[in-house]
Amino acid sequence: MKRALELAETAYAAGEVPVGAVVVKNSTGEIVGEGYNLREGAKNALAHAEIIAINNACRKLGGWRLPDCSIYVTLEPCPMCCGAIINSRIDNVIFGASDYKSGSAVSVQKMFELPYNWKPNVIAGVMAEECAELLSRFFRELREKRR
Repeated sequence: MKRALELAETAYAAGEVPVGAVVVKNSTGEIVGEGYNLREGAKNALAHAEIIAINNACRKLGGWRLPDCSIYVTLEPCPMCCGAIINSRIDNVIFGASDYKSGSAVSVQKMFELPYNWKPNVIAGVMAEECAELLSRFFRELREKRR
């Protein structure tokens, strides 16, 4: 989660919503994919941290399935990212801050409890304070700039 938070800081510095994600191979502890939000700069709705990290992990490991992997993300995944997690067969989802507007792991809905063909384990609230503080600071500064 520390590396995901560092990536979120990179997004923050770039003016992006500060979300970072890493995919880790469980058996080795190696980071096999990482990403941070790039939606604004890329002008692409798909450029979420999780999607980028999953894409990088698939390329590194040579397949669309990511067995024996976990994803660490600073913010609870949205529906699109939960779908990508299900489709890539990631074993564990570990996230920091809850997202009460679009979080689809536990907050707005519990997508991983629906009858899909894959059900990752979910661990919520890891380094939640640090993750939430970074997001709060970003949006506070954004509101101040708009005034």
